[in-house]
Amino acid sequence: MENWSLISLCVLLGLTSRWAVSFHSYSGAGKPPIFGDYEAQRHWQEVTYNLPVHEWYFNNTNNDLNYWGLDYPPLTAYHSLVCAYVAKLLNPEWVELHASRGYESHSHKLFMRATVLFTDILIYIPAVLLYCFYFCDGSSKQKVATALCILLYPGLILIDYGHFQYNSVSLGLALWGTLGLGLGWDLFGCLAFTLTLNYKQMELYHSLPFFCYLLGKCIKQGLTGRGFFHLVKISMTVLVTFALCWMPFLSDPKQPLQVLHRLFPVGRGLFEDKVANTWCSLNVLIKIKTLLSRETQLFLSFTSVWLKPPAKLPDLFPVLVSVLSFLHFLGFIIYFNQVQLMEPQRKKSLKKTN
Repeated sequence: MENWSLISLCVLLGLTSRWAVSFHSYSGAGKPPIFGDYEAQRHWQEVTYNLPVHEWYFNNTNNDLNYWGLDYPPLTAYHSLVCAYVAKLLNPEWVELHASRGYESHSHKLFMRATVLFTDILIYIPAVLLYCFYFCDGSSKQKVATALCILLYPGLILIDYGHFQYNSVSLGLALWGTLGLGLGWDLFGCLAFTLTLNYKQMELYHSLPFFCYLLGKCIKQGLTGRGFFHLVKISMTVLVTFALCWMPFLSDPKQPLQVLHRLFPVGRGLFEDKVANTWCSLNVLIKIKTLLSRETQLFLSFTSVWLKPPAKLPDLFPVLVSVLSFLHFLGFIIYFNQVQLMEPQRKKSLKKTN
């Protein structure tokens, strides 16, 4: 009984903090011509509801890709379509083609916040609770504390509820995939993680651990026997899930190519005002061999606040900060992997010494 009370309190605190943030203003409010991410999410609902599927990712008179064009995988577009049907029932003006651009109202803002909260309750929060209570060590109070720390993580709350995003969907699906692997339900884990890849392409960052774990498991079972059939089942699960998500775009070869072009916008310019393009620049900068010093970090922090970037490079400082962060991240990965690889040799040498 005490455990259920603690779980309920944990969830209520998480929901309360989320809804409290949603009362605050948001970036781009009342600022034409493109407003902000609030308008981006609303516009995707407008596009998916009013246009046929084969026009969602193409530039035409009804779909100006320079005005918040879709640049996420199909599952995000389907999500926008579902939200659009509900919006149409509540108020057709919210998704009216062309006429709804820049639409702002208290009731629509409430609707948009509610769609984020609904997906949190449906996907993200249950996954967090299951992970903490079935896979984390410690007492019940320690597990509740872990769940509370995750549910109250300010970065995710501020982005999803203060900036109109649905990162909790992709993170929640990825966590369901992790739970599936942890429980031995490999096919379910593959299904969940394939769905998250089809929701946001940024989840590719998490794909390597999934791939290595499953391949290693198949190799241990023997690729000439049971492991081979397990690998076939995993591959079929991934391929069928991808095929179902992309099915409306497979009738014409131009369709999937255009979707991929929108998902990985290397050809659209490095400094387009999309956050995803910051990471595209790292394919070039990953060869940098030395980490920048603490003084460089301070310099970038001050310059991003006090100096204006060149007109042709409006995202210069965010890109530099991202590069610096990535290089530190890469350095830590290399260091800790080296420590893990050297640990068995260290233990052997200690045994010989003793």
